Amino acid sequence: MSQNPSPTLTIERRAAIAKIVTQSGAARAADLAARFDVNPATIRRDLQTLEEQGKIQRVHGGAVTVEKAAPESAPAPPSDQEARIGQVVAEMIADGETVFLGPGRLPLAIARCLVKRSRLTIITNGLEIAHWVAANTSHTLIVTGGQAEGRDLGLVGQLAKATLSNLRAAHVILELDGISAVGGLTDDDLPQAEIVRSSLEIGSQVIVTVQAERVGQAAAVYIAPISDADVIVTAREAPSPFLWDLSESGVRVILA
Repeated sequence: MSQNPSPTLTIERRAAIAKIVTQSGAARAADLAARFDVNPATIRRDLQTLEEQGKIQRVHGGAVTVEKAAPESAPAPPSDQEARIGQVVAEMIADGETVFLGPGRLPLAIARCLVKRSRLTIITNGLEIAHWVAANTSHTLIVTGGQAEGRDLGLVGQLAKATLSNLRAAHVILELDGISAVGGLTDDDLPQAEIVRSSLEIGSQVIVTVQAERVGQAAAVYIAPISDADVIVTAREAPSPFLWDLSESGVRVILA
């Protein structure tokens, strides 16, 4: 048996071993030694190197294929409430308009419904929304830039604020964590709240969306009075007394 193969032969042998293990799912060290006419110590070194390279996984007596990590899951499909809100807001958008979408589950549901529109320009500081729009529509997409934070991957910071200061939209569409007639527009994320304040100034119409259970609630960070919202869209499951208070404050409330 060859005891001192050249570096080229070693590389070729290890590539062949990796291919065998990948195609077969497993291979015994003894069988590999016989197949390549080398001693078991050489095969052990080969398997160790291939494992370090992430190409195989060593086990007692041989090697098996590396278990591949499951692909990162796509965002979960919208709930019934989210889908209803998404459809209602999308019907307020006309072809050819410019729309700002903040991050969140509700704006993502709206983005899904906007696939039926044509020639939109969508501005967003939400990475999930940007990815969905880019992958599934032909709309013009503008992403603010900034630092990604939070569960919704919202872009925040000075770069995001500077970008927004130079943009204008027919509709600014936001999801907030709290809305009430007394407490105003509020959110639990301080950096995102700062971006919301900037976005309120760039739109002709401000549409605030909120999950039904958050209507009448106050989140941690105050953003603006309720009068800064032109329209509030939530689900019909929202508590009636709080909805009445919002209507009395003069803001338009739409139930999905």
